[in-house]
Amino acid sequence: MTKEEIIEMARQAGVRDDEHTFEFSQYKYLERFAKLVAKHTLLNTDPSSFMSYQEGVEVGRMAEREACAKVCEEYAIGLERNYSEIIADKIRARGQA
Repeated sequence: MTKEEIIEMARQAGVRDDEHTFEFSQYKYLERFAKLVAKHTLLNTDPSSFMSYQEGVEVGRMAEREACAKVCEEYAIGLERNYSEIIADKIRARGQA
């Protein structure tokens, strides 16, 4: 993080400086605070929760298949199984192959 980014975030958070400039002593404390927040955030992030690119693509494919299947099911009429439901099942099955 640059000095300017830290100062801008401080301003956005409501830290006020009437002269719109931060003295060195103020910046020193803001910088320490920003480093502590960053360290705390990184330490509390579970790396196993990250998703690989390939996993992300597959999640997107599954979501798109499900969305298409739901559109088909919206056209289902009556209590008997009709073509819309069969098509929806076929779309979902593509992800199982």
